Amino acid sequence: MKKGYLVLADGTVFEGSRFGADLCAAGELVFTTGVVGYGETLTDPAFYGQIVLQTYPMIGNYGIIEEDLLAKPALSAYVVREYCETPSNFRCDMTVDAYLRREGIPGLCGVDTRAITRHIREHGVMNAMLCDEIPADLASLQGRDFAEGGVVTLTCKSVSEIPAQGEEIAHAALLDLGAAEPLIAQLSRKGVRITRFPATAAAEDILAAAPDGLVLSAGPGNPAEVDLTALKGLIYRLPVFGVGLGHQVLALAHGGKTEKLKYGHRGANQPVTEPGGNTHITAQNHGYAVLADSLAGTAEVLFKNENDGSCEGLVYKNHRSFSVQFAPETCRVPRDLTNLYDRFINEMKGVR
Repeated sequence: MKKGYLVLADGTVFEGSRFGADLCAAGELVFTTGVVGYGETLTDPAFYGQIVLQTYPMIGNYGIIEEDLLAKPALSAYVVREYCETPSNFRCDMTVDAYLRREGIPGLCGVDTRAITRHIREHGVMNAMLCDEIPADLASLQGRDFAEGGVVTLTCKSVSEIPAQGEEIAHAALLDLGAAEPLIAQLSRKGVRITRFPATAAAEDILAAAPDGLVLSAGPGNPAEVDLTALKGLIYRLPVFGVGLGHQVLALAHGGKTEKLKYGHRGANQPVTEPGGNTHITAQNHGYAVLADSLAGTAEVLFKNENDGSCEGLVYKNHRSFSVQFAPETCRVPRDLTNLYDRFINEMKGVR
């Protein structure tokens, strides 16, 4: 392995060894705290334009299992402490190194990921580059949003129909903000037929499909970049269920505000609490949060993050809409929250 460097926008440098694609890359440096599921991390579209650092010390011990991957990778680069070159799993299709090479994603290993994580926690996420030589000028990293345009890049390019599995009980329009596959799988499994629309779809085109409700998917980047014109024309005409980025843009469409978190919530171990007191361990991947106070009188908090108190879910008072920041199907302790899909189905059917 040849020498490589992770160079942060503030001038901090970490030296390691290169693996994956023999390329240099730049992006926003973020860390994710998952212990397992690195294949899903590599293929989560919400990492668009980011250099992803794994806090778990060994990555690659069960290789890449293509059946478990979510989508084509959208991250800029991958940083780990120890890369396992000899995976052991009967389902393994290839090593992480071979996968990154195939997909054109550069990687860096042999760095102190704890020190990098501490740096980000103290100073906040920042732009960085993975390179073979330390550049003399870091101006290209300053003030740039590497996730800009992620929704338009990753959204579906045309309208499509996904049938319900088994008996059809409802029909939902889905506005694809870049990471729609988990929502589609869950709703289809529960008997919902889905008409999938690109993020640029017009309100009249969505209404012409005669859906019973509207779903807003997860996705990458700053929610303020998303065009809200169509959504503002739909939120009082259909029940709406937002997840991830969809949670954030639904709040903006109602006049709410979002803020960028210091280092975001990324990983499969994020605790959220219901008003009744139950705490669930959730999977999340986002760098922005809704300011619940900006929607006082319009919405009530459905979930809050136990680590920093930020808003993780909202239910709107004046119509049948609600949203969550996390993926409901990934929740653990005391039970999963796939009943949120059932709640949306009941809203579409007019059941209270």
